[in-house]
Amino acid sequence: MANVNFTGSVDRALLKRAKILAAKSETSVNALLNKELRYLVETFEAAESSCNQNFMSLLDFSLGRLNDLEVKDHLGIESDEDLFLLMAQAHLPMPRLSSETTQDMVASLNALSA
Repeated sequence: MANVNFTGSVDRALLKRAKILAAKSETSVNALLNKELRYLVETFEAAESSCNQNFMSLLDFSLGRLNDLEVKDHLGIESDEDLFLLMAQAHLPMPRLSSETTQDMVASLNALSA
């Protein structure tokens, strides 16, 4: 299998943390990225070939295209704990709130203390 170089961009702080992780794991950032990208692609392809939409629903949730209620409905689960476990098993990160949503939450909390 031939390797090719590609150019991408990563948040500076994230790269610093990835370098620390790589050093602690006695590997390289490149090896970490290659392993995780391979896992993501192979898992997606396996789910797609078996017509399993569960992984796609989890991926859509991770990317913020589905909210927690929508993904739980798609997967037929009721608890946040089950969703968290499925995300962990799929090696997918939990979605992050948008900056706007986070700021709105902060403003609401600040209003409570005023």
